[in-house]
Amino acid sequence: MKSLSILGSTGSIGLSTLDVVRQHPERFTVTGLAEGHDINLLAEQIKEFKPDTVSVRDEESAGKLRELLGPEQPEIHWGIEGAAEVGAAETADMVVSAIVGAAGLVPTVRAIKAGKDIALANKETLVVAGQLVSDLVKEHKVTLLPVDSEHSAIFQSLTGHRNEDIERIILTASGGPFRQTPAEDLKNVGPERALKHPQWSMGAKITIDSATLMNKGLEVIEAHWLFDMPAEKIGVVVHPQSIIHSMVEYMDGCVMAQLGAPDMRAPIAYAIAWPERCESGIQKLDLTQIGTLTFEEPDLERFPALRLAFDALKAGRTFPAVLNAANEIAVAAFLDKKIGFTDIPAIVDKTMQAHEAHTPASLEEYLAADRWARDKAGEMTK
Repeated sequence: MKSLSILGSTGSIGLSTLDVVRQHPERFTVTGLAEGHDINLLAEQIKEFKPDTVSVRDEESAGKLRELLGPEQPEIHWGIEGAAEVGAAETADMVVSAIVGAAGLVPTVRAIKAGKDIALANKETLVVAGQLVSDLVKEHKVTLLPVDSEHSAIFQSLTGHRNEDIERIILTASGGPFRQTPAEDLKNVGPERALKHPQWSMGAKITIDSATLMNKGLEVIEAHWLFDMPAEKIGVVVHPQSIIHSMVEYMDGCVMAQLGAPDMRAPIAYAIAWPERCESGIQKLDLTQIGTLTFEEPDLERFPALRLAFDALKAGRTFPAVLNAANEIAVAAFLDKKIGFTDIPAIVDKTMQAHEAHTPASLEEYLAADRWARDKAGEMTK
């Protein structure tokens, strides 16, 4: 029996994780839940899965949760520190890190320091502080397993092979809802259109990142740290059908790929059951029904966010943290209809240009770069 703490339990990854757990009561138990928005849904999850420890957004939310639960209550925390308490809970064997954005960094770091294996769906943890997190994983001898479908595919395609035989890893991208939209029309795109992803069901922030291709850029940086690959050995191809989740090309010309229906329950099930496998509940793949798989080069002129991510990775130091923070602020402003769709990468670019990078020596220095970028990007959205 493996006990899980789930950070971001009411988001799309959290819900999918609990669905997999629900299918296997003999294999998994839930010891901790953390969420930031939906108190009512969290209360339902607590009643069903009976965790020992939970965390909510703030103290006011904690009070509301207590009212909803009545006399039978778990230990309730709040804020980033509360989520960190859930991640580091003594009863957890593995932490599913699925809080969206840089807010997931501190709880994930605390979980690693507590010796917990990590199923990582929060790519920003590695984007913001990849060197720090990688060093901590080695120091505390924990296992870091990718949950993003692309990185799970690469992880599976690497199994049984040597890193020195890799020619490159190839991340696939759906292309988002505007893959064929003329550049001049992108200026008029509003949140309603941008939130209609053609393949995946995700939260608002990640869906917008997929529309700008920033999500793929963040995944490039994540792949660099997960698989110790330089930027020159990481490629991206647009694959609209989202059936091949990513590939590894080897020096002999052979390419290993992992295929499956576009459903996050599959990589989640692989991560939490690893090194075994378990039923995920997804629809089985029927290639005869799919018929055709197509691939395209990403258009870096129409979607400059991907180029900016490669630039940040190559420049290193605090640039990836600044890229991510500026993007979070710009996406939030777009969803609030304060800026246009094409302003998102423009604000990220200007924030990076204004940044004086340095090599961080501590978690606080990474967080300081994150705060600086948020303030700078925030000024540009007003």
